Amino acid sequence: MSEKSAPSGRLSWARLLAFSGPAIPIAAVGLPISVYLPHFYAEEMGLGLAAVGTVFFFARMWDVVTDPLMGVLSDRFPSRWGRRRHWLVLCVPLMMLSAYMVFIPSAPVSSFYLVFWMFFLYIGYTMLTISHLAWAAELSDDYNERSRIQGYREAFALVGVPLVLAIPVVIERFSAANMESARVNSMGWFIILLLPLAVLLNVWLVHERPARKSVKSIPVREALRALTRNVPLRRLLAADLLSGFAGAGLGSLYLYESDLVWGVKDAQSLLLLLYFFGGLLFIPVVLAFSYRIGKHRTVVGAALFNTFFPAVIFLIPHGNVVVAAIVLLFLGLNVGTTATLYRSIMADVSDLDELETGHRRSGLFYSLLTLTQKVGGAIAVGVVFWTLAALGFNPDGAGTSGEGVEALSYVFVAIPVICNALVVLVMWRFPIGLEEQRALRAKLDERVVEEMESEQHPPFE
Repeated sequence: MSEKSAPSGRLSWARLLAFSGPAIPIAAVGLPISVYLPHFYAEEMGLGLAAVGTVFFFARMWDVVTDPLMGVLSDRFPSRWGRRRHWLVLCVPLMMLSAYMVFIPSAPVSSFYLVFWMFFLYIGYTMLTISHLAWAAELSDDYNERSRIQGYREAFALVGVPLVLAIPVVIERFSAANMESARVNSMGWFIILLLPLAVLLNVWLVHERPARKSVKSIPVREALRALTRNVPLRRLLAADLLSGFAGAGLGSLYLYESDLVWGVKDAQSLLLLLYFFGGLLFIPVVLAFSYRIGKHRTVVGAALFNTFFPAVIFLIPHGNVVVAAIVLLFLGLNVGTTATLYRSIMADVSDLDELETGHRRSGLFYSLLTLTQKVGGAIAVGVVFWTLAALGFNPDGAGTSGEGVEALSYVFVAIPVICNALVVLVMWRFPIGLEEQRALRAKLDERVVEEMESEQHPPFE
């Protein structure tokens, strides 16, 4: 099977299960990096808040360089295995070693130690994530099958979240001697043991289309011009930036909102698990709608829901866990929808780029998608906390009543409302639907036939 003639049929569930496996360790790495590791190094390892904050800030900003770079490398340097599998294999020893050093350190450690090993952990994590996403886009050329593939992958990622969240719960249940270290260490061993198994099953059971033997490199100026004039790409990245902002904004305020406004502090972890369970539950529903009305229309529908539904948050009675659980379950619609459909749509957008440039740059395109999500999240935390400070909220206690708490509640609801309303505007007239994508694939298939005929019957010289 040639690179340009990817399968268009329906993939078996067994193949999709094997392919989606690495999404679990991807999720298992991402959550501790943002939730547990900063506190662990600041307190247990004694580095302090300022040093740890600086390290993690620059580690995240480093993604601005590594994400696009890894996308380009993944596209430009294939192997006899294909374009993506060897990158997954290469990341395994790098991630296993760096995960061991980051999650299972021996005190005392220095800031240089954390910077050094976080650097390599992020490189391995980026290599794994982008290569896996790009490969998912290339498993099928069918408009709806691409959504099904991304749906399976996202479902595994959502399963990975409660699995890694369950580790602290078990550790706390058995009352380990050093609770903080035991929790982080166990997460590290979870990643170290699961990652090689998941990647092994992936590369062994899932075949990849052979890479093209000779492709002329595209000039840098022409490559950038093709990106900037790609209207669907600009729209999709804008929508992803907004969704990343909304997700990170809500995440940064969740502990304050659930404690001070809802009064359900003791059930915070359980409610968070229900939120992710809602995301998992809605994936097949979202896919069913996308098969009927198209992917971008389903994105618009979900964004409209998330524009109007969050106002229900104001109706949660103080201390009522049941009502809070129901609300969070439905808010979980946004978790699976954006990740699944945006990634599926990006495969269609890369078809347009391939038609215009003659190059399949899936790795680069998915690196841009992961980058906008991270940038949106990074911007959100700053903007949200600056806004709360300006409105008089003080998490230390001085502003935890009256106008300060009321401001917190309004900001918590305003974030998804504003961001999703803007997503509706951005995606309303998205130019690539089912018919447009099939027309793109028909033109690409025609080009494949012409190239094959040209190779078999070269022009007379």
